[in-house]
Amino acid sequence: MSQPINVTIWNEYRHEKKNDKVASVYPNGMHAAIAEGLDVAANVKIATLDDPEHGLTEEVLNGTDVLIWWGHVAHDEVRDEIVERVHQRVLKGMGLIVLHSGHFSKIFKKLMGTSCDLKWREADEKERIWVVNPAHPIAEGIGEYFELPQEEMYGEHFDIPQPDELVMVSWFEGGEVFRSGCCYSRGAGKVFYFRPGHETYPTYYNPQVRKVISNAVKWAAPVKRDYPRYGNAKPLETIKGSV
Repeated sequence: MSQPINVTIWNEYRHEKKNDKVASVYPNGMHAAIAEGLDVAANVKIATLDDPEHGLTEEVLNGTDVLIWWGHVAHDEVRDEIVERVHQRVLKGMGLIVLHSGHFSKIFKKLMGTSCDLKWREADEKERIWVVNPAHPIAEGIGEYFELPQEEMYGEHFDIPQPDELVMVSWFEGGEVFRSGCCYSRGAGKVFYFRPGHETYPTYYNPQVRKVISNAVKWAAPVKRDYPRYGNAKPLETIKGSV
């Protein structure tokens, strides 16, 4: 039997405390709904912005296989040294799943190397999410498409590097499209960006959204192998003519 995946869910956890509408949708925080929806054997920890070291101590990160990230109104409050700590863990093999407005988080922009900007609109419009890579593990158990009756629109152009693998694209009632399920490798780690999840909608209770996140956790979990060795290396074979 495989070992449970160690998952840390990081939530800014500001909207739920200050906005009654958000609190009515997620009374225990978005992190609780995300954790409840994980259909995978996992040991789950919760970390939030206002925890000491944002809940992302070296001990927590060293014990994390996959980090799930949701942020929005307080990206700038995330300390740079914590961002660097997360960045190094990703390069060394920790998986990272960035949700919705986390596209503007310091860690996602650092990993992408671009502005990660996009078009947006709040108009209670339908989102249809199409699977464009049906063979990908993140698409397991998902049909050709699924729909969210109300979501915030994100539209192209999305200023990100070309994804290593594009799993899903979204269409919105107002006409825009968006690359909504994007996979990357960074160092020894895997990164998945998943678009849905505006705070005023019950998106993280949707069974298909939960299935995608669960699949992404399994996909992003570290490969069990030794970390590569870098720097000066002795030859494996005898080099003719060497002194």
